[in-house]
Amino acid sequence: MPSNTTRRTFLRGATATAFAVTAGGALASCAGSVNGKSSQSGEGQTVTIKVMTNTGELTPEAVKPFEQAHPGIMVQLIAYDDTRLNAMLAAGDVPDLVRGAGASITPYLAANKLAHPLDDYFSRSTVLKVDDLAPVNDLWRFDGAEQGAGPRYGMAKDYSQDTTLWLNTKVFEEAGVVLPDVTSPLTYEQLLALGQKLTKRSAGRIQTYGLDMLNGNVFPKLMTMVASAGGSIFAGDLQSVDFSSAEAQDAIAFYGEFARADIGASVLAPPPETGTLPLFKADRYGILANGYWLGGGLYADPVAEHIRFATAPQFGTTRISPCFGATGLWMPAKAKNKDAAWAFFEWFMGGEPAKARAASGWGLPALKSLEGELPIEKPAQKQSAEVQRAELAHFSTLTFSPYAKIDALEAALTQQLAVGLQGRHSTGRIADAINDKVNALLKQGAEITR
Repeated sequence: MPSNTTRRTFLRGATATAFAVTAGGALASCAGSVNGKSSQSGEGQTVTIKVMTNTGELTPEAVKPFEQAHPGIMVQLIAYDDTRLNAMLAAGDVPDLVRGAGASITPYLAANKLAHPLDDYFSRSTVLKVDDLAPVNDLWRFDGAEQGAGPRYGMAKDYSQDTTLWLNTKVFEEAGVVLPDVTSPLTYEQLLALGQKLTKRSAGRIQTYGLDMLNGNVFPKLMTMVASAGGSIFAGDLQSVDFSSAEAQDAIAFYGEFARADIGASVLAPPPETGTLPLFKADRYGILANGYWLGGGLYADPVAEHIRFATAPQFGTTRISPCFGATGLWMPAKAKNKDAAWAFFEWFMGGEPAKARAASGWGLPALKSLEGELPIEKPAQKQSAEVQRAELAHFSTLTFSPYAKIDALEAALTQQLAVGLQGRHSTGRIADAINDKVNALLKQGAEITR
């Protein structure tokens, strides 16, 4: 896991529409029951499947148990790289499984027919049963208009509800600030006020930061705020955005107030390269908005003695608590060894690796049957698990556009936010500038997709 406090990693890549390659051609049909051999190989032959993922998440040593249990399948690990993936897709020499952030990438994969729908595999699986899938897996579904409906194009390996909060009680005590009720959602105004009270300055420099709230995930968090207020950033056809609506301008205005307060990382004050987690561990950050997964990097640290996990704040009248990652695996439409890849998919998503991930506290399990595996031995683990279980009732699905990657949208948005806030532009002017840049990307992507 990286030390950065953003939700692990979204797919990295160019700041324009990515994967400008369509899979084309008919999708290969699913074969019969998975028996460890590919339907494309001869009886008794060894199949090598290519799995493109982060090097820190899977190692050759870690996949040996799978290879031992499936002597007809060898696993070749490929370090995830957008440029290499694009080249492989263009050449037709594609990986059999690819890591991806389902929350933001699924519509693009579906619209461009890059991913193979997995419904037939799920329907026959005795390991990954549809009724055991946590709601987060609906982020890997897209019916052409909405996420959460239509075919399944992948599955999360783990996840978090990414606007939930971590509080450093030592920072609260030193600032003389009363700890809020961690089970009731704060308003965004209350959260900002807490961050201001927790921030400590000396000789014009910040010694203790109050709040890290939107760094690294500004676009999806603004989407969350607008949805909570009853609006939507994307148009119904997902081909444009409108940040000039009343709800969106309110969200932009709040972000501007937060950034100008200079109490934590923002587009005006980027975080250090190591992220804000080390500062939180050093008792120099009061509140981090990063989701349950962050506990995996805290429980073994001394800071675990004085932390609390808190429910997500609420911007509007509707209480929502979404996931921005749903990081997992998808199967390319042109994968040559689909059955063998599915055997690995089942093992990684529903076998011992899935149980180990759940027990580690590095995120929530994507299977409901594994929720009981969450660590509760230490006080911090038990407290966070209790709050998180209640938070599941408020899980919400946001729909992203199939016409541009989140990295591209994030870059365009944050650039215009920084320019607008530095120039002290009006909220309406900032909204118009964001619309111009983001809609140009979406238009370009829609033209390519057609």
